[in-house]
Amino acid sequence: MFKIILIMASGIAIGWLLRRRKLTYLGKVTNFLIWVLLFLLGVEVGGDERIIRGIASLGLEAIAVAAGGVAGSALLALFLWRRARSGREAARK
Repeated sequence: MFKIILIMASGIAIGWLLRRRKLTYLGKVTNFLIWVLLFLLGVEVGGDERIIRGIASLGLEAIAVAAGGVAGSALLALFLWRRARSGREAARK
């Protein structure tokens, strides 16, 4: 856990040092790395026989939790988007 916090703090420090530069490619790099991490997570899950055997027992409860998480994230994102947009409109007036 300490490694994760240290890596995150290092990223924040580097971001702060580079804040004045235009890093237009950074979004594409981030998206690519997220896709790689998701792929590797899938490989890890697919390679674990215990998880694969237990997929059938996950059932409706896991689907409900996943759907609730997606729906909650989407609703919160919509709320934040509308709030940010209304804040920008108020700043223009």
